[in-house]
Formats: sequence, C-alpha cells, structure tokens
Amino acid sequence: MVTGKKLVISAVVLALVQIGFLSWIIAGRAAILRNGTEVLLKVEPVDPRDLLRGDYVRLGYEISTIPAKLVADLEAGRTKAPVERILVRLKKDADGYWRPVSVFFSTPPSAPGVDQADIAGSIPPGYIPADHSFEPDATLSPDYGIERFYLPEGEGRAIETDMRVRPFGVRVALAKDGTPQIKALVDGDETLFEEPLY
Repeated sequence: MVTGKKLVISAVVLALVQIGFLSWIIAGRAAILRNGTEVLLKVEPVDPRDLLRGDYVRLGYEISTIPAKLVADLEAGRTKAPVERILVRLKKDADGYWRPVSVFFSTPPSAPGVDQADIAGSIPPGYIPADHSFEPDATLSPDYGIERFYLPEGEGRAIETDMRVRPFGVRVALAKDGTPQIKALVDGDETLFEEPLY
C-alpha cells in the first residue's frame, strides 16, 4: 500500500511540475506583450501556409538584412568565439517604423536613448569572419523568432496578396533583454489581427 501512495504522490508532483513549467512559459510571453516596449516593424511576405497549424504569413523585415558596417563592438584582430546572439538597436523614424542604427555582439555600452529599443536576434555560428573584418558591402541576416504570424483559417492567401500591393507592419513588444513577441499585424492604421495575452 505504501508503494501505491508513493506512486500517486510522484504522479501528482510530476503533473504539478509540468503545469508549473507551461504556466511559466505562458506568463513570460504575456508579460512581454503586456509590459514590453512596443515597436512597429515594416514587413515583407514570404509564404502563407503550414499544414499542421493552418494559415500563416511568413514575415521578412527590413531589419532582417542589416549592413555589417553597423556592428559597433567587434574589433579587428580580436579573438572571439562564434557569436549566435546579437542585439540590434532600433530607432523610430519619422514614418513610425523602427530601423536599425547599430548592432552589438555583447552588452551595449549604454542603454537605448529616446525613441530607441534593442531587439535580440541570432545568427548562425561561425558567421563572423575569423579576422572579424567584413567586406564593405557585407550584411548580417539575423533571425528574431518572429518570422511567422498565424491567422484564422482562410485568411493567409488574402493577406499575402495584399502585402504584395501595399506595406504592412507588425507591432512587436520587446522585453528588457530584447526578446520580441508579435502583438499585432497592421495594415496602415488598421489593426487586422491582435495576439491574445493568453
């Protein structure tokens, strides 16, 4: 009988740990959406369907291709392990969209200024040249983890078609460490789809 009680207690503890872990993930995402710095990014469509999860718009951003000359903290001749995580400092332009002004492979020397924010991305390991010198026209192509936006069934093709005709944007919430979460897909001033907190 003692073995049966231990088994039940173990099962309950395991279930509570799993529920706690899932709740922690959901609460973290909701905290970014609720309290994060909001930026507007201009998007470019790629393609609209996932057989398992339904319609989506695959998004490419203006900030998905960044001139390597914006790298602010990589000295020539300095030995450094391959970098995967980067921070891209964005600044709000007059048209309301946020664009890159500098890139950091380590912690930036100063906090973002007025109308600035940092977004975290990643690049493939070994992407940085061994001598840390880029060609003059070299670019970086970070992945931000916000390249897909799922839509209600049947909406993907229409949105993709519209994106090819006029500019769309995505409102993104940024955590203090730069982690991004998509808040909404927008068409000009109109919010088309908004992500729920939970």
